[in-house]
Amino acid sequence: MTELSVTLPDELARKAEEAGLLTQQGIEKLIAEALRRRAFDEFLSVADRIEAAGVPMMSLEEINAEIKAYRAERRAR
Repeated sequence: MTELSVTLPDELARKAEEAGLLTQQGIEKLIAEALRRRAFDEFLSVADRIEAAGVPMMSLEEINAEIKAYRAERRAR
């Protein structure tokens, strides 16, 4: 387990504490949400580059086939 020490402006700390965000669970949730948003932003960035490169879109059937293949590969491991 990693321990962090954070310095916040008093007003921000007061509001965060009132909102229940300065608990271990609150901070864990905030960090997890930030990581999900960052991953989604990175995904969209890749999608923009793929579109700019002129790569054709996959059909739903192709996407489903890729998902099935990925899941089968994971199960095999």
